[in-house]
Amino acid sequence: MTPAAPLPGPWGAALYDSTTTHVRTAPLRHAFRHRGLLWLVDLDALPRLPVLLRPLARFRTADHPGDPRLTLRRNLDHYLAGEGVDLAGGRVLMLTQARSLGHVFNPITVYWCHTPDGRPACTVAEVHNTYGGHHRYLLHPDADGHADAAKEFYVSPFFPVDGAYRMRLPRPGERLDLTIQLEREGGRPFTATVHATRTPAGPAALLRAVLRRPFATLAVSLNIRYQGIRLLLRGLPVQPRPARPQAKEEVPLP
Repeated sequence: MTPAAPLPGPWGAALYDSTTTHVRTAPLRHAFRHRGLLWLVDLDALPRLPVLLRPLARFRTADHPGDPRLTLRRNLDHYLAGEGVDLAGGRVLMLTQARSLGHVFNPITVYWCHTPDGRPACTVAEVHNTYGGHHRYLLHPDADGHADAAKEFYVSPFFPVDGAYRMRLPRPGERLDLTIQLEREGGRPFTATVHATRTPAGPAALLRAVLRRPFATLAVSLNIRYQGIRLLLRGLPVQPRPARPQAKEEVPLP
């Protein structure tokens, strides 16, 4: 699949029935996994679902950082402009969970950004926590999708905001294979992986996926909170949550 080629399926998008695994090794060991439904979409050609299916999958600007009055693409371009990056209209692919049956929670959304001639320009990892906060990491991965970034955002209440992330975020094809590791002094106490196989997005594929997991986005959110309660009961101390920093002003575009 080349950057210029359309995504597969009648909606020009791909579905990934995903398995996400979290493994914590310090200061105590704890692991869990959850299933989800991820979409890979072109920000300039979002899926146009029939009216009756729209409650099952919506891509709302308000579910991501930026001005909810603008498009997802325009808000991402605003962010990139503030970081000194101009895609000049190059293609952007977004991997995310869609709002389904009125709910969405995206621990991570990934944007693969390209130049107009199809070359990789950068990758953006957008992280959300269960407190309603969000943060974007601008990455410049190598040919294998590896990139490092200093940790700048409070995600788990059991880790302070220190250390760095080692990410592997190759653009999805038939397979989705992502890895994020937290590196702190003394080792790597946390690893998350996402694995899935691609299905072309269309009415039948979406209905099958929703019937298998009708409240997938809600289940992800509830499971993360449930695992947090388990860690509290095991005596893991909560790290203070820093005050939310003032949002960085984005550069307006004409």
